[in-house]
Amino acid sequence: MKLPFKLQVLFALVKLRRERRQFERDPVAHQERMWRRFGQNTLSHSPLYRDRATSTVDDFPVQGKTEFSRDFDRINTRGIRFDHAMEVAQQAENSRDFTPTTEGLTVGLSSGTSGNRGVFLVSEKERASWVAMVIQRILGFSLKPRKVAFFLRANSKLYTSVQSKLIRFSFFDLLLPVEHHLNQLNQLQPDIVVGQPSLLMMLVVAQRNGELHIAPNKVISVAEVLSNEDRQVIESCFQVAVQQVYQCNEGMFGQTCSHGNFHLNEDGLIVEKEWLDDTRFQPIITDMRRTVQPVVRYKMNDILHATTCPCGSKMVAVSQIEGRTDDVLRFPGNISLFPDFIRRAIIGAHRDIANYQIIQEAPDSLSMFVSPQDHWDDAAQALMQLLEQQHILGVTVRKAATKTHVQGTKFRRIHAQRH
Repeated sequence: MKLPFKLQVLFALVKLRRERRQFERDPVAHQERMWRRFGQNTLSHSPLYRDRATSTVDDFPVQGKTEFSRDFDRINTRGIRFDHAMEVAQQAENSRDFTPTTEGLTVGLSSGTSGNRGVFLVSEKERASWVAMVIQRILGFSLKPRKVAFFLRANSKLYTSVQSKLIRFSFFDLLLPVEHHLNQLNQLQPDIVVGQPSLLMMLVVAQRNGELHIAPNKVISVAEVLSNEDRQVIESCFQVAVQQVYQCNEGMFGQTCSHGNFHLNEDGLIVEKEWLDDTRFQPIITDMRRTVQPVVRYKMNDILHATTCPCGSKMVAVSQIEGRTDDVLRFPGNISLFPDFIRRAIIGAHRDIANYQIIQEAPDSLSMFVSPQDHWDDAAQALMQLLEQQHILGVTVRKAATKTHVQGTKFRRIHAQRH
């Protein structure tokens, strides 16, 4: 007998709480137990993985987005074909009607910021688990009804599953100009606003211009890298601390604690670290809660900063997500420059610099947008000094009049165009 969805969420909440306690008590034993269960119940049903279902995790190959999409038909446990799933997802994207499913599964389309667009599949049970995670670790429990304004490129049953008598979920389409949403936001008066930093900064401008009048008690940043400067501006405007969620189509991987650090959800994940230097690493993720489209040793192209956290959790702590590995600028002589160095140089050039974007158009050529443009020369001088300090010579910096950002996509403040 199939349980009502809300009852599934309740059971998922209890399970999440139990798994969190078990992990904090003994991380190794908990993960080993979950891995065995994952192999028996999920990997044994995946054509690609069934022959290794009883192996240890390090016997599986590391994969990226290309391999994950290429092997879609053999990875998923329901026999769904990639072409069919893509057709369903694309129709929903074009019609902006995100209710259709295939064989009872929610189908979604990735944003495609790191290459070709991918497709993800989520079962009803996984949706219930996701809702439980959102309630427990992001929104928090409350008996008071709350209104959530969720800015998304594409809506999904995954997100609308949060809807209940206590949580009113309102979808705002990122493909529409922000001005289109202001009246609805003013009428809604959301308690919680969820959106990517570039969108939140637009709301800050509207609030300061008197076009927007909202007072959320929680602001949550998703999808893009949240810089310290943007975080401070958003917090100053709305007078609340900005919380962050580390999530992508492959799953919900982490969220900030009360001390402002990310914690990766290792009560359901195995996180391997590929170190880039003493503190930066790329995570390789195995998500043991995904049952339809198992994620095994998926190498993210995000750059995370490892840290320690006084909150006491044994889950790996991350001080910031610096950017993506394809945001690292690479110059002649095999010299690399991490985004954080560039950010510090430009922001430190003048206290009035409020916005900027760096695009590496060629190994020896950069374009730079700075706002206000009066301080472009200050930023250019600081950037050239940084390059010289790193022994990077012969690089030209071109002045860009505007930012490069397609409506509805993730804004990338520092971006290397690979040819």
